[in-house]
Amino acid sequence: MAVSTKYGKVDISKIGVDEPVFILRAQDQLAAPTIEMYRLLAASHGSKVVGTLQKEIDSFRQWNGKKKIPD
Repeated sequence: MAVSTKYGKVDISKIGVDEPVFILRAQDQLAAPTIEMYRLLAASHGSKVVGTLQKEIDSFRQWNGKKKIPD
């Protein structure tokens, strides 16, 4: 279980019981741009996660559900 201040305890494998997490949802209009900024930061630090982040960005942008500004 991880801990989100908004969603409470969430079950995510490989994350410690009390480890804080921050969750971005595809319905959030700011999520894809936020992940893009993170991707750019990761790239500037030579992180290998860059390739998988682009896949996440694409899936967030392709999601057809209703989008909204976070509440």
